[in-house]
Amino acid sequence: GAALPMIDFFIVNVALPTIGSDLHAGAATLEMVVAGYGVAYAMLLVLGGRLGDMVGRRRLFLWGLAAFGITSLACGLAPDAWTLVAARVAQGAAAALLLPQALATIQATTSGQRRAKAVSLYGGTAGISSALGQVLGGLLVSADLAGTGWRAVFLVNVPIAAAAWLLAARTVPETRSPHPTRVDGPGTVLLAATLITLLLPLTEGRAAGWPLWSWLLLAAFPFAAAAFAVVERRAERAGRTPLLPPSLLRIPSVHSGLSVIVPFSVGFGGFMFVVAVALQTGLHYGPFAAGLALLPLCLTFFLASLAGPRLVQRFGRRVVTAGSLIQAAGLAGLALTVHAGWPGVSVAGLAPSMAVLGLGQGMVLPVLLRIVLSELPVAQAGVGGGVMVTTQQSGLALGVATLGTLFLSLLPTLGTRDALLAALLTQLALVLGTTALTFRLPRTLR
Repeated sequence: GAALPMIDFFIVNVALPTIGSDLHAGAATLEMVVAGYGVAYAMLLVLGGRLGDMVGRRRLFLWGLAAFGITSLACGLAPDAWTLVAARVAQGAAAALLLPQALATIQATTSGQRRAKAVSLYGGTAGISSALGQVLGGLLVSADLAGTGWRAVFLVNVPIAAAAWLLAARTVPETRSPHPTRVDGPGTVLLAATLITLLLPLTEGRAAGWPLWSWLLLAAFPFAAAAFAVVERRAERAGRTPLLPPSLLRIPSVHSGLSVIVPFSVGFGGFMFVVAVALQTGLHYGPFAAGLALLPLCLTFFLASLAGPRLVQRFGRRVVTAGSLIQAAGLAGLALTVHAGWPGVSVAGLAPSMAVLGLGQGMVLPVLLRIVLSELPVAQAGVGGGVMVTTQQSGLALGVATLGTLFLSLLPTLGTRDALLAALLTQLALVLGTTALTFRLPRTLR
């Protein structure tokens, strides 16, 4: 259940060319297929966490799973591009109800080593789901099951959601906050405005030719963010429970962990998008080969995430620092492979650097998630999980927008190889900056 939202953020990357030709959709509309899901998802995640605290996390998890299955079916049956966009927005909203409940349930029902193992498994799932989404998307589009083509990338969710629903109904315990609070209406509206004014123009503006509305929204972003901060601070001072309590961000593990999650997610999201486009347009890989190239990253990421609890117990925050440096080595190796081997780079040629990259990322993300959650009170498990996943999701969307825009802007003048190298080296600089931030993390974990 927790894998589905992350898989579906990336699964369409390798299917977009096929969707465009089948539904006669232009670049701006195809961007909305990605952005509509991502913006709705990021915008409602904190609210999803708060609602789970109020009405019960198991109950909302089941509602979210059912809604995700239904909206996936709507995506798969969409007769035209704008119907697909609308269904993707609804799918993103369903994902926002579903995902925070997984982390909140882990927080509320486990402790000690059991919690460490559960959070590491969750982090590993979140990480490999991103890469697996593109592998699975490429496989399904290439297989063209029963003539479904790109529609299979959405229809496959229906039986998975149904199976997850049945398992969750039988095994997941019900938990909720002991002191549930009302939904913060003004905070919810202002958070939505903040995320929309930032993410929508950044993800859609380039494809639409940077029209006036995109610049107006970007200009409005700092004002919306400032208003949100003021309203939340006043609500907490007045004794109410805001959507995002400022006191939550003053917890050292939360503050330092989120400060590392943001640049990590920006780089990760941008990398997945740029590689999917570059392999298909520059190296002329088919959808399956483009997805298969990421398989070594998936495998090493998952193995590293499983080793995380033991490594953290022995080395503390140094695991994140070492993982960040290993990730940098993987990016440098990938850039050298592309520079030396283009245009004859094979899937096997990419495998060593992809494996190193996945190893480093698998040592970073699951541990970061555990750090953010380590000092959260159980009563704030839902909202804390929602804040963390919102930060991660917003970072992924920003990465697609920024590194993706850099790559696509350089493509006509530099060509695919040099545009890809520019994106990889930009991400490498970001990773080195992230490494410096890891020294602010708590030395040991509870």
